[in-house]
Amino acid sequence: MSNKVLNGKELAVSIKNELKQKISCLDKKPNLAVIMVGNNPASDVYVKNKEKSCLEVGISTSTYKLPEQTSKEELLNLIEKLNTSNDVNGILVQLPLPAHLNTDEILNTISPLKDVDGFHPLNTGLMIKKQKAFTPCTPKGIIKLLHTIKKDLTGLNAVVVGRSQIVGLPIAHLLINENCTVTVTHSKTKNLASICKNADILIAAIGRAEFITKEFIKENAIIIDVGINRTKDGLKGDVKFSDALDICSYITPVPGGVGPMTIAMLLENTYDAFLNQNNS
Repeated sequence: MSNKVLNGKELAVSIKNELKQKISCLDKKPNLAVIMVGNNPASDVYVKNKEKSCLEVGISTSTYKLPEQTSKEELLNLIEKLNTSNDVNGILVQLPLPAHLNTDEILNTISPLKDVDGFHPLNTGLMIKKQKAFTPCTPKGIIKLLHTIKKDLTGLNAVVVGRSQIVGLPIAHLLINENCTVTVTHSKTKNLASICKNADILIAAIGRAEFITKEFIKENAIIIDVGINRTKDGLKGDVKFSDALDICSYITPVPGGVGPMTIAMLLENTYDAFLNQNNS
């Protein structure tokens, strides 16, 4: 593999090994509660991967699989029970939820102290203010990956393509906190290619297979490809990998780039939640 490829899988393994060592010294093991509503095959795969990774490092999991027609009241009652349980350190609601459930309303009821996904408004506000908070796992993982090649990101131009509350907006705030000059672009942005062409760091998080081609990429840019798109030719990122490899200085592959880091950060957040709750 080219030395331009930023291997998230490798870094995730070393983070997990470190966590495993720390958790083995604890008297009690951290616990992550995972809630799934409905039957989404992709969610099923993601949850199994999360459970497997938890097991590898010594975090116990409790998975709650609820039927598609679960009411808001039923789901909120379960979350409240988990919020008050001393045996549960982290709560994760697997997205997407069925259409009849309001995602924000559900996520906002998770205790900020157990919000290991980092989606609660309180954690968002604290993150923006550079205070201690749970940071969303994918953006947190991206910053760790960037730091493996460049400790100081001060003054770099960063362009984020996509403005979701899960990736686009939080990574923009984290890059501002790293003293980057940040532009957030989206489907309504004009002259997108020319804006991206100025990026020293280009974060692609739009969910459109191979949308970012060589016309978007500055010479020696660092490219973080967050996209996971299922196509007839297999998994593809948001970036056309073959185009980017010739031009960039670094790029994350799909799969094996951002994905493994997201899970590693979930484990790290769950461990931190356990320490916070046990005053360790």
